[in-house]
Amino acid sequence: MIPPEQAEVAAFLQDLAGAAPIETHISAVFRGADTVWKLKKAVRLPFLDFSRVEDRQRFLQRELALNAPYAPGLYRDVAPIMRRGDGLGLGDGIDAVGSGGAIDWVLRMARVPDDDFMDRMTLTPALLDAAADAVAEMHAALPVVMVEHATERLRQVALGNGRSALAAGLPPDAVHGWQEGMLTALGSRAALIDGRAAAGFVRRAHGDLHLGNLLLWQGRPAPFDALEFDEDLATIDLAYDLAFLLMDLERRVSRAAANRVLGRYVGRTGDAALVGLLPAFLSMRAMVRAHVEASRGNGGLGYLDAAMAALRPGLPVVVAIGGLMGTGKTTLARALAPELGPAPGALVLRSDEVRKRLEHVRPEDRLPPSAYTAVSHHRTDAALLDNARDAIGGGHAVVVDATFLDPALRERVAAVARGAGAPFLGLWLHAPPDELEHRVAARLGDASDATVAVLRAVSGVVPPADWRHVEASDGAAALREARVEVDGLS
Repeated sequence: MIPPEQAEVAAFLQDLAGAAPIETHISAVFRGADTVWKLKKAVRLPFLDFSRVEDRQRFLQRELALNAPYAPGLYRDVAPIMRRGDGLGLGDGIDAVGSGGAIDWVLRMARVPDDDFMDRMTLTPALLDAAADAVAEMHAALPVVMVEHATERLRQVALGNGRSALAAGLPPDAVHGWQEGMLTALGSRAALIDGRAAAGFVRRAHGDLHLGNLLLWQGRPAPFDALEFDEDLATIDLAYDLAFLLMDLERRVSRAAANRVLGRYVGRTGDAALVGLLPAFLSMRAMVRAHVEASRGNGGLGYLDAAMAALRPGLPVVVAIGGLMGTGKTTLARALAPELGPAPGALVLRSDEVRKRLEHVRPEDRLPPSAYTAVSHHRTDAALLDNARDAIGGGHAVVVDATFLDPALRERVAAVARGAGAPFLGLWLHAPPDELEHRVAARLGDASDATVAVLRAVSGVVPPADWRHVEASDGAAALREARVEVDGLS
């Protein structure tokens, strides 16, 4: 509800927009035909204070500065609402000099179609990949923030969420149980948390990166509405920023969607070690949503259950999927991964994506044959195994997707599993040569650069005798067979 002291301003903006606003507990958004005006409510809450006009102006300007780089043209300016002789009017956004000065401020934005917000869209694999790319690119552009006592800062966030959950009326026994589990999880990961902070993974990030804060802008997903009112809450490990999106995808779309975004993000950034923090970070994000929903009268128990479930350990396994080009390794990897290990499933590591990252191109960008040298192969294999080692070392399941034509690479990936004490399964896919050639020739927009000529050149490779062989002509049958093999690991 808009505070009484802003009733006149709200009426003016509603007339301007021609429609009633969409409200949250801290903002009112007035949507016109091609312009949106965002008004911050004159409220004082435990975590923010917008009661003074000058503070509302300051936070709107901060919101503009934070978000404008990610969606150029979406955010326009911050403008004063001024009293004129015949009523209220908008200033030019430069100053508030005039009759009565500024009585309030609004953030002006472009109007976006309702169906272009990602919490309302059908999320195709291409859109999920593009969303992951947008987040990875945003994170890469953020300057490092050096913080001390990173684990203790997260402990305080957990304690604060526990207090908020109790105040929102969530069951005390469940909240206390969650808090105890969360503090234990943070303590067991303190070395990783503090080490990542020292290594530069803490940034002034988005801070509120759920599905509703991603939209389609100029043809591609873009983050918007970053948290602007608390620098500490938004100065976080990048994995914690990503975790809100992953949690939201798992709850509102599917685990497979969350798993795909995780794999794509790691494929673009190389930050496989982040999965060691996902149990705690996914749980924290779910608890935030739980007490917010409870405070709004929407229950929140489903999110509380998700917060508890995220802290339960899963089985860290390594599944390697090999075979000639066109056998469906990536399709199988993406189908199996959501079913393995802790949320949101096993991390898929694809050698083709690792190679493209090392060459500083997008996965779908084609590389010339000169990029496929012995040195390049060695560098790609080393990075692939390093990623697998980081992920499995963090207690997370891994699916490694590569041709594995080289026996030495097969032995090395098995050694990664042995070194971590994790069960290992090697799956070798095969299909008739004419079927493989048809699949390879038909590929479009894929990370693999393999051609039919490349496939023919390696077609005489001898399959490994110690890996499970899976006939892959029928993808559904191959998945069923692979599931049987994976079930035997536990």
